[in-house]
Amino acid sequence: MATVASLPAAGLLYWVGALSAAYVTLRAGYSLLSGLRVWVLDRRAPPGPGLGAWAVVTGATDGIGKAYAEELARCGMKVALVSRSQEKLNQVASEIKEKFEVETKVIVADFGEREDIYTTIKAALEGLEIGVLVNNVGTAYASPEYFLDVPDLDNTINKMININIMSVCKMTRLVLPGMLERSKGVILNISSATGMFPTPLLTLYSATKAFVDFFSQGLHAEYKSKGIIVQSVLPFFVATKMAKIRKPTFDKPSPETYVKAALGTVGLQSRTNGYLPHAIMGWFMTLLPTSTAVNLMMSQNKKLRARFLKKMKAN
Repeated sequence: MATVASLPAAGLLYWVGALSAAYVTLRAGYSLLSGLRVWVLDRRAPPGPGLGAWAVVTGATDGIGKAYAEELARCGMKVALVSRSQEKLNQVASEIKEKFEVETKVIVADFGEREDIYTTIKAALEGLEIGVLVNNVGTAYASPEYFLDVPDLDNTINKMININIMSVCKMTRLVLPGMLERSKGVILNISSATGMFPTPLLTLYSATKAFVDFFSQGLHAEYKSKGIIVQSVLPFFVATKMAKIRKPTFDKPSPETYVKAALGTVGLQSRTNGYLPHAIMGWFMTLLPTSTAVNLMMSQNKKLRARFLKKMKAN
């Protein structure tokens, strides 16, 4: 009798297993086909002046922001560079003007300090036909750390929210109305792969970048029918000063390599890791249960934290 009674349960487990395997197979197949379309079959030309004469890039003097500014200038767009250092802005603007023969404009703004900077930025952007906005400015921890042990925590909280979240909302608020009037435009919001899942020891940074990702997805759904593309860009490590990576590698590309790849996904993906090796890493992470991904990141960041503390003691 026990054997007979167990048959329905065994049958149920069989079908649960079969359906789960079918779901995983279909999901993997769909991801593979989507990846082939984006990375092999249907590469797009990057955005250009057909969207509007000007591109606006925040955090434009280093790393990914500078690479976006240069690549959009290469495509023939005039570039408005927004950052906090007048000296660096002048230098980058001069380099872009000389190399790509396009008009540039510099706007000095420290996104970490005050809200009234947006009045200044609005005035500086007045009258510009803006086709592309790159919300790139960002700040991160010096190294992985437990939340309560983050140096100067209260100031760090304010600064990270102002730079990583407030800037995205406020700059979008300034630029989006003009795009809607022309029924075309692209907004590229630079999030982070750490925003795809909770990342211990980078908790505050991860949470701010998750906001950028969710904000972008919602905004894209609201305005795509009106001709506006909003893309959430979620890179893994890129060889920048902020990431403290000096030498590019295959999986940690230079900003220039990363941005060229990422711009090719505009119009194909509203949410992208931007670069094929990063897309593969992102796909793998989405297959993991959230708890496994969190534990994996905790383990990795503990090692990075220990390495950083050892280096600090040695100095």
